[in-house]
Amino acid sequence: MAERKQLSKKDVVRAFWRWTFFSHANYNYERLEATGLVHSYKHVIKKLYGDNPEEYKACIQRHMQFFNTEPHIGGVIPGIVLAMEEERANGAPITDEAINGVKTGLMGPFAGIGDTLWQGTLTPILLAFGISLGSQGNLLGPVIYTLLMFGIMFPLAYICWMKGYELGKDGVEKILGGNQLKMVITAASCVGAIVLGALSAQFVSVSCPAVIKFGALEMNVQETVFDALFKGILPLGVTLLTLYLLKNKQMKATTVMAILVVIGVIGGVLGIL
Repeated sequence: MAERKQLSKKDVVRAFWRWTFFSHANYNYERLEATGLVHSYKHVIKKLYGDNPEEYKACIQRHMQFFNTEPHIGGVIPGIVLAMEEERANGAPITDEAINGVKTGLMGPFAGIGDTLWQGTLTPILLAFGISLGSQGNLLGPVIYTLLMFGIMFPLAYICWMKGYELGKDGVEKILGGNQLKMVITAASCVGAIVLGALSAQFVSVSCPAVIKFGALEMNVQETVFDALFKGILPLGVTLLTLYLLKNKQMKATTVMAILVVIGVIGGVLGIL
């Protein structure tokens, strides 16, 4: 009876660190993160299939297929696949289609979760702390941002990777079972919207300096009209306009910036912005 091929915790952790630092090292439009994944697995592939050249080559080929997800939360996927490869190397009936099916089936949902939690929620919150301090000339701003970013990112990514490995091939049903996935995305979206709204109110500065005169009476448009109707309505309007142009009209960011500059210049010349 052949000896079971067993990955040690060191093997799994080593793959995690390689993925963390090299998932985007060769990011390209043909394969995206595939080469980064193969690089993170290279010592594992050698350990599992080093004595079988055909299986060794086949493993590299199946992981060179298109793969793309958010690398931290989405690290649960390579973790699951790592366990599947280990079982396959020990004779389990796990096909190429099963392994690639897990990757392609989960990479989209976990990209959505990861981007929402990381880029849409956590990063804006941490930037709010860092920028608030930095704008006052405090050098602790970028330092605190960097420390918090890596202090949260690495443990979270490690937990996801290791949990994926623990779940293995049965993890797919556990992760997608029930409404947990939908609940996480909805909650994260709400928190992200609240944070972005707060950031817009704090950092988007738009006001109307126009003054309307009625004989001896002068009326400041900003104070008596806009602020009376809705405090911060102009910054909100600019933010919503930007969102509309980017999301609904599918305009490029540079085009939207040009439009905002034109609006600002015309408003300034006319004395209304």
